[in-house]
Amino acid sequence: MANSGEPTGAPRLYLPKRYTLCETLLLRVHLSCKNRWAGKTIVDMFAEEFKGRPRDYYVLAVKCGRIQVDGQKVHVSYIVQPSQKISHFLHRHEPPVMVRDVAVLHEEADVLTVCKPASVPVHPCGQYRKNTVVGILQAEHGLAPLFPVHRLDRLVSGLLILARSASKADLFRQEIESGMVQKQYIAKVIGIFPEDEQVVHANVNYNAREGRSAVEVGEVCENSNTLLKGKAACTKFTRICTDGTHSVILCKPITGRTHQIRVHL
Repeated sequence: MANSGEPTGAPRLYLPKRYTLCETLLLRVHLSCKNRWAGKTIVDMFAEEFKGRPRDYYVLAVKCGRIQVDGQKVHVSYIVQPSQKISHFLHRHEPPVMVRDVAVLHEEADVLTVCKPASVPVHPCGQYRKNTVVGILQAEHGLAPLFPVHRLDRLVSGLLILARSASKADLFRQEIESGMVQKQYIAKVIGIFPEDEQVVHANVNYNAREGRSAVEVGEVCENSNTLLKGKAACTKFTRICTDGTHSVILCKPITGRTHQIRVHL
């Protein structure tokens, strides 16, 4: 399976106007050939599995040696085999984020609490490598290594706890999983949200390939067992205020499914 990729350079962060960009990154991504890829040509494998680029790109990448098998250049008609090591060298134009720095709210020997701004992912993922909370804290404050204890979506802002060691991160995660720690979110939504507390029980289906979550439409109640697909999920919502057009609500996820709050709303 793919790893997160190894950057072959160390791009600098710089600030034109109000966005923080990174210099173009030369990235080396490693893959181990999966069983479902075996027997396909190297071009077919990439074109079918990684549809973010056109087929012609993969043809050229193989011809130029930017895609290799076991460290060697191959022909575009090469048939991949199970467990082979496939490398993809690519230029990554990292998307900009809307901040330059991440505010450190509290720092101790084994834990760090920061205010994560919107638009910034917590750790390297997708197209992001340096424009992340972890990357910015290292670049601007020299804080490394850092181990995120929990995750906030890229577009979400809020308090984020990072451990200074893997063992401390594991301890925090155990406390979260055991229910010793609760998460709360403030959301602004369109419309007049009901005044009474709303408890949503609806199974969440997450499609990893599309990066989307969905629920079946069901009854909003505390004892709904009608939804059978996906993973069980529950969220409590309490209206804080409304101006007749928008509502500000307190969201308390009882479970921790991907995109749970948004799909339950």
